Amino acid sequence: MLSRAFAVTRCLPLAALFAVSSVNALELPLPPPGEDTAGEIRVHKAKYEDTFADLGSANDLGYLEMVAANPGVDPWLPGEGTDIILPTRFILPPGPREGIVINLAEYRLYYYPKGRNVVYTYPLGIGREGWSSPVANARITAMTPNPGWTPPKSILEEHAANGDPLPAYVPPGPNNPLGPYKMGLSVPGYLIHGSNKKFGIGMRVSHGCFRMYNPNVLKLATMVSVGTSVRIINEPYKFGRSGGKIYLEAHTPLSDSGEASVVDKHTAVINSLLKNDEFANLRLDWEMLREVVAAEDGLPVEIAQPGQALVSTDPAI
Repeated sequence: MLSRAFAVTRCLPLAALFAVSSVNALELPLPPPGEDTAGEIRVHKAKYEDTFADLGSANDLGYLEMVAANPGVDPWLPGEGTDIILPTRFILPPGPREGIVINLAEYRLYYYPKGRNVVYTYPLGIGREGWSSPVANARITAMTPNPGWTPPKSILEEHAANGDPLPAYVPPGPNNPLGPYKMGLSVPGYLIHGSNKKFGIGMRVSHGCFRMYNPNVLKLATMVSVGTSVRIINEPYKFGRSGGKIYLEAHTPLSDSGEASVVDKHTAVINSLLKNDEFANLRLDWEMLREVVAAEDGLPVEIAQPGQALVSTDPAI
């Protein structure tokens, strides 16, 4: 597997790495036409009291993406002075850059405000195993501040069976699982909403809905409206161009039936490449591609340049 330092130095020139500052990680300039990456990787020197959960909420990152970007580092006690990678460079999801795009495989939402050359991106909690979030083309159908919650019958039964009965109705307030805001979707039964729990954003924790940090859902609510499109995809492997180079960002594929095999993961990467006509004639560094897929660290890594010779001639990698 790629080491942390190796993955980062392959992502960007060293000069592009910078220490955490007051940069707003949520609002990123869109790349120029023909390019696909936004943001820059940042590095935080850990203090004694730091945890990945706290660093994630402070920097709009999810727990699992912090863990993936920092293999070998204890998420609950990183150690004072440890360099913590904040994975705040992203290959934008494939498809139109409009409205809301949710990529389940990276536990992340992207919002493209109309008429502005920026993208907002936020981590999400998504459906846990057995309650998977849907892949769909949807839209926002309702926006509700300070929502109450009426648990559906299936959730009432589940909690009762686990010895944790729920009330038939939870009023608005700090104990409400929907947090301070909810947005209804045209896919029945699914919402984008806040949470009454600090932990769980960037993980598979919900019954299918999309959980956000409360400050993030409140910010998003000021920018979107009923009718805003919501495109939900599941793309663990994102390819993109930047500075004349080709990058791959690999995430662990979601599964409700155990981890995919290495062969299945490599096949998925090849299929993703074949679906994109832009990359049809690329001469790729297959060895590097293989290492990026193995690492699954969510960091964009260079895998080809125009005219680059093949390192391997084995298309099955």
